[in-house]
Amino acid sequence: MRTVVLTMALVLPLVAAGQSAGGKAEGQPQPKVEYEKKTVINFEDDTIEGDLKRPDGEYVEARRKVDHSNLIKIRENWRDKVMQASGDL
Repeated sequence: MRTVVLTMALVLPLVAAGQSAGGKAEGQPQPKVEYEKKTVINFEDDTIEGDLKRPDGEYVEARRKVDHSNLIKIRENWRDKVMQASGDL
């Protein structure tokens, strides 16, 4: 079994190297592909029918203004503490 696998591993790359790109023989010319310079698509015979769907009314929800408490609290005795600290110097 090992010899069969080893033989296949050695022979398979040789067979693949013998083939040219595309599977054709090297002597045959490749077919030349030509593309049109301009493509024209005609939509004249097409009819598109349908309905425009939109909501029946408008639904706008706006948040009301909420009064929040101020997160910065001004200390009332701050000036006194500053004066006291400067007196300690």
